[in-house]
Amino acid sequence: MNKLTKILIGGGGTGGHIFPAIAIANRFKEILSDVDILFVGATDRMEMERVPAAGYSIKGLWISGLQRSLSLKNLLFPFKLLYSLLKVGAIIRAFKPNLVIGVGGYSSGPVVYMASRKKIPTLIQEQNSYAGITNKLLAKRVDKICVAYDNMERFFPKDKMVLTGNPVRKDILDISQKKPEALKHFKLSSDKPVILVIGGSLGARTINESIINNIEKLVKSDVQVLWQSGKSFDANAHKSTLEKYAAIHLQPFINKMDLAYAAADIIISRAGAISVSELCIIGKPLILVPSPNVAEDHQTKNAMALVDKQAAILVKDIDAKEKLIDEAIRLINDKNLQHNLSEAIVKLAKKDAAKEIVEEALKLIA
Repeated sequence: MNKLTKILIGGGGTGGHIFPAIAIANRFKEILSDVDILFVGATDRMEMERVPAAGYSIKGLWISGLQRSLSLKNLLFPFKLLYSLLKVGAIIRAFKPNLVIGVGGYSSGPVVYMASRKKIPTLIQEQNSYAGITNKLLAKRVDKICVAYDNMERFFPKDKMVLTGNPVRKDILDISQKKPEALKHFKLSSDKPVILVIGGSLGARTINESIINNIEKLVKSDVQVLWQSGKSFDANAHKSTLEKYAAIHLQPFINKMDLAYAAADIIISRAGAISVSELCIIGKPLILVPSPNVAEDHQTKNAMALVDKQAAILVKDIDAKEKLIDEAIRLINDKNLQHNLSEAIVKLAKKDAAKEIVEEALKLIA
């Protein structure tokens, strides 16, 4: 394509929506010499910081979702929606996109809906194994639906769907040679196995409490724990306990996730869509503790997509304080189980998701 190609991307709210959107945008820039990409997000959500930090322009909408409980905030929803539809209409008229992509989240709906009304080619990307409300509503209007899991026909028209997987960070695509660097970076010993614990940037209270309540059991099992606690975890409240154990390496947030994955022998994680996609590529033995505090319990459904194929172990959030550490110790001592889990999970990995999504998008433009 010689002429300028204009791509409008709507969505956000969480890293699980924002990261795939940025990865898709980056792929467009890699393969098109002349492309202009504009994002649309919700004014009070994290995309307003993350997208500009990645080098892209973004317009904000006054939009939010319906509260699941009775709330006065729901009275504002019709006004926010009408305002957002009008503003998106103005953005589309000014920007004149060749293609509109929705990645889920509050702002995705108005953007894709208005584009479909104006007969602009549209594509949505669904990260989870259980489709979000916005994407389910948009499915009949869009031209193409990129999904990350099998068996999504119960949500979307089969003739519109293509299985692409979820885009992941480039630096994790090959960590096979990074273990020595990783051990040095985190000051870990090469003589003891490493359990990596990740609960997301905000942490996971149940996982954190499971570690604190069973910390002596962990240390006695002769392992090291690289633990991303999240910023909400009060490390000072447990300072005297943590200082006693050199094998517990606590960090509020891990920036070098490629090295953290490389250091790990087994991994304990929540089951967000992007995390699960990354963990399939990493291929390490995995224990998933799905968060119960998400819409439609979609993290449990993401986890079961792996568990049903013997590619991960599931510990329910309600059982974690009692069972999680025992399960981790059992896994770290069972090399055969580790091998079987790794062998199964790498079969589910999709490394070229961003490339495949962009290829589908370009077909729509052509």
